[in-house]
Amino acid sequence: MESIKSKQRILIVEDEAAIRTGLIDVFVYHGFEVESAAEGPEGLQKALSGCFDMVLLDVMLPGMDGFEICNRIRAQDRDQPIIMLTAKTSDDDIIQGLSLGADDYVAKPFSVAQLVLRVQAVLRRARGSDADEHFIQLGDDTTVDIRNLEARSGETSFTFTRREMEILQYLHAHRERPVSREELLHKVWGYAKNLDLETRTVDIHIAKLRRKIEPESNEPRYLVTVRGAGYRLLSG
Repeated sequence: MESIKSKQRILIVEDEAAIRTGLIDVFVYHGFEVESAAEGPEGLQKALSGCFDMVLLDVMLPGMDGFEICNRIRAQDRDQPIIMLTAKTSDDDIIQGLSLGADDYVAKPFSVAQLVLRVQAVLRRARGSDADEHFIQLGDDTTVDIRNLEARSGETSFTFTRREMEILQYLHAHRERPVSREELLHKVWGYAKNLDLETRTVDIHIAKLRRKIEPESNEPRYLVTVRGAGYRLLSG
């Protein structure tokens, strides 16, 4: 009874029966407790129950697409881990999913082994997201509240996703030097160093962060690019 209670729970929202069944079998084999939904509205209802450690969310769904589901989940729970499964690989589609708060995306057709690694990485980061630091100060006006996933700049306040805050925390902890894209993938996302990943996830998250914390996102003062080396967080 103890081991059953300790299992992590995954919700798979996927309308293609063969893919859905295959994913259920894979994650049950890896020790997860799995529920599924084949349509958007059913998936949203289950996701909003708050009973799942991870939501695997297809983009193209009958009744309600994955973007809308992700948006509604985030309106209620900023911490729910979400990975989007998508046949759409254009920058605009990827940016839309990540902008709505998805932790990661996996393009179809995907490697099942890589998907399992990504799920494990996101869950590992979710479990280890607490930190001793409470605030990050950027310039004179912007104060980032790490624990509450929010910041205030003058009279304006704004919120972050958990992944955005993890990036800021890591860059802040290593602010004496540039941090490479590969290091962020390894340390923040938790991907193995030898895993060959074709992803623009880091770039998209950096762009999102700049739109939030920079007075002018096209001329960053705090989250700067160091040519050939990566990104560095400056206090201003």
